Amino acid sequence: MSYASNDEIRGVLIQAGSERVLLPNATVAEMMSKVPVTPVDNAPAWLVGEIRWQGWDVPLMSFARLSGLGEEAVVSNNKVVVLKALGGNASRPYFALLTQTFPQLIAVPRDGLLADASEETLPQGVHMRVLLGEQSALLPDLDALEAALDEVLPVN
Repeated sequence: MSYASNDEIRGVLIQAGSERVLLPNATVAEMMSKVPVTPVDNAPAWLVGEIRWQGWDVPLMSFARLSGLGEEAVVSNNKVVVLKALGGNASRPYFALLTQTFPQLIAVPRDGLLADASEETLPQGVHMRVLLGEQSALLPDLDALEAALDEVLPVN
């Protein structure tokens, strides 16, 4: 018998620069590769462009560039994670993150997700650092990512 336990959190791990980022599975709409990217004029370096998905122009962000974790090249064999926007803006229900490796689905025991308070200052767009066993990952501040998008790409 296979079932999802309430004792575990399902997530998606992506690589952003030098760090791993843990996204809540419930926010992931789709994972894709080799997605054509249209540049956005006068955009900051972290807004790498827009992708066309399900009839929407979805902004594509580099989490690594936004948070200062390194450079991510936009290449023809890119990997993209489309996320459901939680801010309630009907004009922009999705945004996407660039990743260097194919996203990895994981299940983390609730008691296995521990906050790592060793850093005084977290990178921009990061809610907290967590420990997954012996390795760490960043939990993004999805509200902050959407707010950054709203600043550079205002929608009605």
